[in-house]
Amino acid sequence: MYREVPNRINLPEMEREVLDMWESEEIFHKSLNQRDENNSWIFYEGPPTANGKPGAHHVEARVFKDVFPRFKAMQGYYVPRYAGWDCHGLPVELAVEKELGFTGKTDIEKYGC
Repeated sequence: MYREVPNRINLPEMEREVLDMWESEEIFHKSLNQRDENNSWIFYEGPPTANGKPGAHHVEARVFKDVFPRFKAMQGYYVPRYAGWDCHGLPVELAVEKELGFTGKTDIEKYGC
């Protein structure tokens, strides 16, 4: 009645198989298309901060960014995910300029790409 479960399971391989199936079958897009676009819940995901050491709060933020859109989709909302805007670029740029000892635009231009 039940299929036999192997003693050893290769979880990374199993995950790859599931992800490949989701991609080849376009499961995410199909799930969006099953919902009414007029009943939407929009989620803009901002980029991760690149100017600090990773911490538990980063994991927490990723969980929220995953759980809430999934929950709203399960409630029947049309939930497209949009990448957010870079709101951390300037602090990172300033930190790099400080580390390199730059004092202005001319230093950046001399340094080049």
